[in-house]
Amino acid sequence: MDKKIKIAFLSGVMLISSTAQVQAATATTTMLVTATVLTSCLVTALPLAFGNYDPSSVTDRTTTTTTTVTCTGVANNYTLAMNAGTGSGATVAARKMTFGASTLNYSVYTTAAHTTVWGDGTAGTGTVTGNGVLGVTNHTVYGVIPAGQSPNAGAYSDTINITLTY
Repeated sequence: MDKKIKIAFLSGVMLISSTAQVQAATATTTMLVTATVLTSCLVTALPLAFGNYDPSSVTDRTTTTTTTVTCTGVANNYTLAMNAGTGSGATVAARKMTFGASTLNYSVYTTAAHTTVWGDGTAGTGTVTGNGVLGVTNHTVYGVIPAGQSPNAGAYSDTINITLTY
């Protein structure tokens, strides 16, 4: 091969091979990520445990417990209401614990002064309100077993449903 032809041939091969090499390219973008946290609240309650009731005592038996509202997000104001319980013949104004066919009267109040029965807002009872802030809010429950009752000896109980409206 002639030297000029050889140089031209090699130049062509180099030109072809250099154009055949493709440079890597990149492209980027962003992706928006979203979520909506819904307002959610729940209520929990510790047992209202009176301990031993002595029918011969002339003083009321009192105790307290805590009801807790926990909210995620910021809720509007909320209301806590309590039903009459499961005691036979009970009302929100006059609750009853039972042991077999026997009953033991008690009340649940919204304040330490025992002036407002904690109920559902009917029959002169009140409810408890809160402001629905993010986090945990505790509410004290005040319980009273009136003195002067003569129930049969035994372990009395009742179950109250608490309704949180927010």
